[in-house]
Amino acid sequence: MATKKPKSTTKSKTTKPTKKTATESAAKTVSRASEEKAEVISSKTEEKKSCFAGFFARKYEEKESILTIFKKPKFYGALLGEIIGSLLITLLLFSLSLMGLHSVATYSFAVIAIFIGIYAFSGACINPIITVGMMATRHISVIRGIMYILAEIVGAWLGWLIFNSFQLAGGDSAYAIPTMSEIAEGKFFIVAIIEMIGAIIVAFFYARAIKYKRSVFTFAAIVAGGFAFVMVMSYVISAAFLGLNNNFLVNPAAALMYQIFPSSGENFGEIFGGICQALSVYVLLPMIGGVIGFYISEFTSRLSGEE
Repeated sequence: MATKKPKSTTKSKTTKPTKKTATESAAKTVSRASEEKAEVISSKTEEKKSCFAGFFARKYEEKESILTIFKKPKFYGALLGEIIGSLLITLLLFSLSLMGLHSVATYSFAVIAIFIGIYAFSGACINPIITVGMMATRHISVIRGIMYILAEIVGAWLGWLIFNSFQLAGGDSAYAIPTMSEIAEGKFFIVAIIEMIGAIIVAFFYARAIKYKRSVFTFAAIVAGGFAFVMVMSYVISAAFLGLNNNFLVNPAAALMYQIFPSSGENFGEIFGGICQALSVYVLLPMIGGVIGFYISEFTSRLSGEE
């Protein structure tokens, strides 16, 4: 006789949340929130600490040395670009010396055209002030910077040679080649300060223009605006306030072609002193100003959190 199986008396019981589990979940939520808050605080702290991290780091892509840089065909194209650009700038400055300050607008448009034309070759440094600043902030290697400066001096010399050839062809009726005005006695420091401030401004404008290098026209316009600003400022300050009649080129390569060195003197000491004075005013101090201008731009950029 078949017996009935006893019905299962076990029923599925649904677990109800207890006070203990609710407290644990709330504790976990609080701990997660505190961890997230701690992560945000730590990330902000790291950002503050890393604001100047890599300030002196190399900013050019490839490592360059004297053994490798001359093997690149592009490097010779860059040197040729610097020569051509410096040549054109020198011709422009010589022309402006004869035309006068009223041609600042012409100067600005010409500088824009030159920088746009040369930028693709070498980045258009075209000025030892800018090249030294690029080297100091490690935008270019030291060996590249030195070769660029030599190329800029060669380009300035070629510009002077062309200008001088036309002057000789003109004979007695031609204008004289522009030369740098002699620094008046007791005005050495004033002229040096104006040159240095001008170099700082030019370098700062160029460093800011690099941030817009994707638009070559914007880059060239910022650089030209900086040069034009320094040109007007130095002329007004020197002529209106200080009674000076000096040319402020803010370009050591071009300045060397303006016969800044004394050609005569009572003795060797006087000639040597004049050479040192000219080099310090028109070459050394402007280059120091170029380094300062680039570092001011870098420092401000880091503080503002600019990418």
